[in-house]
Amino acid sequence: MSSVNTSVRKKDAVALVTGKPVYTGDIAPKDCLIVKLLRSPHAHAEILSIDPSKAEKLPGVVCVLTHKDMPHTRFTLAGQTFPEPSPYDRLILENRVRFVGDPVAIVAAEREEIAQKALKLIRVHYKPLPFNLDPEKALDNPAVVHPEADWKGEAWIQGDPSRNLCASGHEEYGDMAAAEARCAHVVERVYHTLSNQQAMTEPFTAFCQMDCFGRLNVVSSTQIPFHVRRILARALEIPAARIRVSKPRIGGGFGAKQTAVMEMYPAVVTLKTGRPAKLTFTRHECQTCSSPRHEMVIRVRLGADASGVIRFVEMHTLSNTGAFGEHGPTTVGLSGEKSISLYRHLDAFRFDFHVVYTNTMSAGAYRGYGAPQGLFALESAVDELASLLGMDPMALRLANITQEGAFMPSYNHGSTNTSCALDACIRRAAELFAWKDKPSRRVLPNGHIRGKGMALAMQGSGIAGIDVANATVKLDENGYINLMIGATDMGTGCDTILSQIAADCLGVDVECVYVSPVDTDFSPYDCGSYASSTTYVTGMAVVRACQALLTKIQDAGAHMLGCPAQRAVLEGGRVSDDETGKSVSLEEIGKAGAGGALYDLQATGSRMSEISPPPFMAGMAEVDIDPETGEITVPQYVAAVDCGTVINPMLARVQVEGGIVQGIGMALTENVSYAPNGSVRSNSFLQYKIPTRMDVGEIQVAFESSYEQEGPFGAKSIGEIVISTPAPAIANAVFAATGLRFCRLPIRPCDIAMGILQDARK
Repeated sequence: MSSVNTSVRKKDAVALVTGKPVYTGDIAPKDCLIVKLLRSPHAHAEILSIDPSKAEKLPGVVCVLTHKDMPHTRFTLAGQTFPEPSPYDRLILENRVRFVGDPVAIVAAEREEIAQKALKLIRVHYKPLPFNLDPEKALDNPAVVHPEADWKGEAWIQGDPSRNLCASGHEEYGDMAAAEARCAHVVERVYHTLSNQQAMTEPFTAFCQMDCFGRLNVVSSTQIPFHVRRILARALEIPAARIRVSKPRIGGGFGAKQTAVMEMYPAVVTLKTGRPAKLTFTRHECQTCSSPRHEMVIRVRLGADASGVIRFVEMHTLSNTGAFGEHGPTTVGLSGEKSISLYRHLDAFRFDFHVVYTNTMSAGAYRGYGAPQGLFALESAVDELASLLGMDPMALRLANITQEGAFMPSYNHGSTNTSCALDACIRRAAELFAWKDKPSRRVLPNGHIRGKGMALAMQGSGIAGIDVANATVKLDENGYINLMIGATDMGTGCDTILSQIAADCLGVDVECVYVSPVDTDFSPYDCGSYASSTTYVTGMAVVRACQALLTKIQDAGAHMLGCPAQRAVLEGGRVSDDETGKSVSLEEIGKAGAGGALYDLQATGSRMSEISPPPFMAGMAEVDIDPETGEITVPQYVAAVDCGTVINPMLARVQVEGGIVQGIGMALTENVSYAPNGSVRSNSFLQYKIPTRMDVGEIQVAFESSYEQEGPFGAKSIGEIVISTPAPAIANAVFAATGLRFCRLPIRPCDIAMGILQDARK
């Protein structure tokens, strides 16, 4: 391999650092109408009347649209493979609002200031309704969020909107009573993780225009172009064939853009007016009207026998989907599936969940997709179990973790662990961290307390048996390779990584591979960039396409050389006759295929994996606590990751470091908080505290590679696994330092200070 496992510079690096116009907002037509949304001031209300007449008379206002102007087919905004596992529970606009910020009217004007002024001229008469913000009070609450008769969900999700139940489920394996009877120690705790924002740099943005064929062209910063097309078709009640979706560069997504949060608003304006229309969310809207991580309340019970073998795990997850059910039925499953499966000796497990509606902003996909919440709960409980057993937390985990070839009854409804270097990850992290040399607790000369903690995580690589990727490669007349994919690069570098895979498959330099932008008219179908699927699923589609193209290139070269195909070898950009040594260049073959039209020099490969091999991670944190103020910092964090073969070490390292920082934010500072009236308090980056580089100490990253037979060059995923260990590792380190067990995130300095003070008074 000359490209794979090499730190190749990102394909778009120069364009990005030199400020080229590559993002959606950069390339929107100058004559776009500016779209703005009037939003509800109420957490729950019925719209009795709405009068847009004054706004419509304002010079420069082109249209004002209300629920009376909208289609009446319910849909979901969740970007998921059809049939969508999220309920159809929303309209573009309707006469009921379900959270503070729910859209009430759409304004399109020539300039932004005119649109803003028009919003203030719309008169709305609301009938406030009872509302509920607390997921623990949602089930059978009199404040029913979705009383409509046309709510629709797939039968398997077991939802009942009359009870505020979006989804529920149950999974069980083994004899729980018998397993518990074998246990010398049992831990039972309730953990509560609050909602977090993805807080990507580029806000939600899209523009739309009609083309000369009367089709709606949508250009959006989205992770899911093909799903956006399907979602819009249903929402707008037009055929998907009338919609084209394309994606420029994306300035970050982290799952937020796996939900079609806002594309329908400029789309409906363009359909109504025939004019280009653009909507860009303000940062306030991104913070208050988007798709943050699901708040979850997780009850965990687990037990171990006297020797420290974990015999059973029981989990119940209550998930708050907010006002709508996007991703609600699917994120919750990962809280159990991607945590319980870490431990291999289980005689039994039980996992139940309820997903409930509340009058809060609708939750959605965020890196980890439910796994960080479940892993915080289980890995905290495992640490407490280690304390009861008098065992080192690392030793307890090494004695219980899953291994290659182990059966995982809770993963994908029962599957075998096909590749795993988790034990090596633990040992490597311990070596870098100096785990055995660091005491669990130590007091520094300045009075600060240091503590250490660890946690493990696993994720997946695509959605087994469901999500599909395709890739097309062709040889152009200049001898270069054009790679066409439907997966979207969110800044993670997937265009580069897939180019590296193609380059090694075809024996060419990675600089000879160029990637076409994603466009639903021209790109082969791909489910999109989510579920940690791109390297593993789309990567194998690239491998298969390249294998087919390689055969065609060698056949064409053999024909031009006048030798049998089996003697033709492609290497170093030339096809050679391995007997005579004669050769032709890819450029010569490409010209024969293009100008001469002698050969078909393109191929498409497809991939849907029946398995989803998990990547694994071990994380170790040291915390520093000021006992007087409760201020907490993380001076050192060490991570070791098994993602199979590392395709691009530099990009993989950046992924790990970024995910760790996001996980530290989840643990210590980030929380979507609500006022009693349902409005979001953390509505800007002044209130919503994201860790900066100044807030994070030393981060060390190592890779311990397994080899996944079903992955491209042995690769698995890395995008989501990296966010899940910091929260439990930090919570475990705080416990080691202070003796305080925090079961609610984020862990605030005031809680630490008050806990230390109360302990001192005892």
